[in-house]
Amino acid sequence: MPLSDELQTTPAMNTCNSYDHTLLLRPHTPATTTHNREELAVMMRGFLPCVTQLLGLLLLLLTPGRVEGSSGCPLSCSCHGGQVDCSSRTLTTSSLPSHFPPASIELRLHDNQLTTLPNGLLDSLSSLRSVSLHGNPWACDCGVLYLRSWLLKQPVDYVGHSNVTCSSPPFLRGRLVVYLAEEEVLESCHYWYCDLALASQVFLFVFVAVQVGLLGAMVVFLRRFERLSREARRTTEESFAGGVGAYE
Repeated sequence: MPLSDELQTTPAMNTCNSYDHTLLLRPHTPATTTHNREELAVMMRGFLPCVTQLLGLLLLLLTPGRVEGSSGCPLSCSCHGGQVDCSSRTLTTSSLPSHFPPASIELRLHDNQLTTLPNGLLDSLSSLRSVSLHGNPWACDCGVLYLRSWLLKQPVDYVGHSNVTCSSPPFLRGRLVVYLAEEEVLESCHYWYCDLALASQVFLFVFVAVQVGLLGAMVVFLRRFERLSREARRTTEESFAGGVGAYE
């Protein structure tokens, strides 16, 4: 529904405008106080539908569907008929729209900065016939498993996967995603896990080294403090003994 239709004047809004807003400006006398109170109560009851209408309009304007348009077209894309064009918009995996119009027939996602597709992104688009995914730096690690699985489910004559190639890791660069063996993808996943494990071990080693350094510094400080305390106590005792001898 167009926004202009939703903003048409409603009976409640007309009711709002029908009250005499100069009531509060009239001179108040004892004779008219009761009457004015009754008119004020009626006026306040008439304001309630106006407030409801304004709140409803505000919620309508803030609804995500309104921001994306009545057809569900994402804000970062352009839609025409069943074609959704999100190409050449420097979209990343994090800025990619979370959903597309259910009646989409052609989806253009090429020439962006996509490395993976969120799981289930294309599953609800039952009418989809064409998807362009080339020109993206696809990372062929664990995150590419959904894209690979979706491409494998497409018909044999589907040509959308012909230019979907890996950009990383280096040993898979240039390979077609749809032809990747599952073992190759899992190997890259294990490689990533190894990097994470190595980074965790290095961090743990640094943390332990810092703790050992702090503990050593504390031991040195305590020993020095103890030595200074002994010297101060000995000096105090000697001074006290010298003072007693001089007094005698």
